[in-house]
Parts: sequence; C-alpha cells; structure tokens
Amino acid sequence: MKNSLLYFKAGSLLLGLCISSQIFAGNNSTPKSKTKWKLVWSDEFNKPGKPDSRNWNFEHGFARNEEYQWYQADNAFCENGLLIIEGRKEEIKNPNYIPGSNNWKTNREFAHYSAASMVSEGLREFQYGRFEIRARIDTSMGLWPAIWTLGIKGEWPSNGEIDLMESYPINGEHCILANVASGTTRRYNAKWHSQKTLLKHFLEKDPQWPSKFHIWRMDWDENTIKLYLDNELLNETKQSDTVNPDGSYPFRQPQYILLNLAIGGQNGGDPSKTKFPNRYEVDYVRVYQKK
Repeated sequence: MKNSLLYFKAGSLLLGLCISSQIFAGNNSTPKSKTKWKLVWSDEFNKPGKPDSRNWNFEHGFARNEEYQWYQADNAFCENGLLIIEGRKEEIKNPNYIPGSNNWKTNREFAHYSAASMVSEGLREFQYGRFEIRARIDTSMGLWPAIWTLGIKGEWPSNGEIDLMESYPINGEHCILANVASGTTRRYNAKWHSQKTLLKHFLEKDPQWPSKFHIWRMDWDENTIKLYLDNELLNETKQSDTVNPDGSYPFRQPQYILLNLAIGGQNGGDPSKTKFPNRYEVDYVRVYQKK
C-alpha cells in the first residue's frame, strides 16, 4: 500500500534529521533548491489505537457551518500505520437540545452522522516552515474532509486560517480547495484568498486519483504562503495581502493544525446517497523548518 522506499515511517525518522527540499511524492519530486529543511515534529500514526494525546485534542458535538455530524473522539483511531477518521451514519442524541431554539446547535434533537475533528492547539504549534500531510480522501457526495491551520491568538478570522485542503462540491462539480483567510472590518467576515480546482483536473491526469494517497504541502515564511498538491502549486498568497484592518499580520504568529471530516452542512453537499461508514486516511503529518 505504501512505497517503503519513499514513505518510510517513524522508525527511520529522527527529529534531528536534516533533509533537502527534494521531498518525494509518488513519482514526482520538488525542484531542487539550496534550501535545507530540518524535521522538527511529525506524527506517523504507527501505534495502533487512539491518536497520541501529546499531539492531538478533539472537538466534541456540533462545531461549525451547520454541519450534520456529531464530533466524537471514538471516530479517530490508528491502524496499519494510518490515522483513520471514520464517518458513520448513526443516531446520537443531542444533550444540548432545546425545543423551539433558533440555534442550529441546539434545535436538533439528534445528530444522524458522526465523525472526528483532531486539533493540535496547545500541544503542537508552529510559526513558519514546510508542512506536509500525506492522505487519501473519499470524494463521495456529502463528505467534507479538511487539513487546515488557525493562529493561536485573536478572534476568527483575524487570527488567520490556512486551508491546505478542503474537498466538496461547488455548483454540482467536486472541487479541491486551497484557501487563506484573514480579517475584515466586519466581525466573523473573512477576506478569502481561495483557489478552487475541479476534481476532474486531477482525474484527467489519473482516473484512479481518489483511490490513492496524495501529499498536501504548505511552504510558509514571513513573506508568502504557498499551498501545493503533489507538488502542483495551487495557491500563493503574499503576507502583505492578508493584513488585518488593525494593521496586524495574522500569519506572523504560530498556527495549530486541524484534521477533520465534516458531513453535509453549508458546503459538504447531500450525504443521503453516500455509503457509510467511510474513511479519511492520513499517513503522516510532518513539519519542517529551515535549517
């Protein structure tokens, strides 16, 4: 399943390992450069069972975007060297239910789906570097997997959000998104630098694309944020274009990592005809910084 020559696991990785910017992805590699990278943290998900509590916390219940799923830690586990975030169709009673409420989090007596959202906040936070996540996503309707980061200080979106990956349909066509969001003069209203790439763009290159693992990468420094998929640049955003109205730079502070599978909601689409359970699989999360 994994190419052991290219994707060796933690047993052969050391935090002191220094590598060049030639990181392999499938049969392609990044262009050679003089930049030297040092691996400063990784989670290889090699230990079966629950994800490492030194790296991850969990969200619980209804979280955002009017999504259908109930987040619970039980839906995330490690097996065969992979992190599995499992989407399930099941009925879960909402303990916060209030009859007649106008709040979407409290007016639903039951959740009809479950999934997991893992968050490194307070545990693993980084400012600048190269972030690499090797994952396989299910592109079925209604599923909304994501790899993203948030700044540790400030209210959203002025704290800064980076979406290395989101996957959901737009106007009936499935897209892979790479986004950067910062603040505006309106509270909770983001300024988005978004790039939407149709899934068929990748399917034209490889009809088996959804069944394979891919590498999502962010190269982030004090000047730019660059988001890649299998070494293809999807989004390049200048730090100078993300300045908040108060003059602060949201991406000149540490960010923490989120891995989650959402279902339905404002962007996920209709999951009613999608087969459950299904899986969002992550091989590794690695963070490098310049040597």
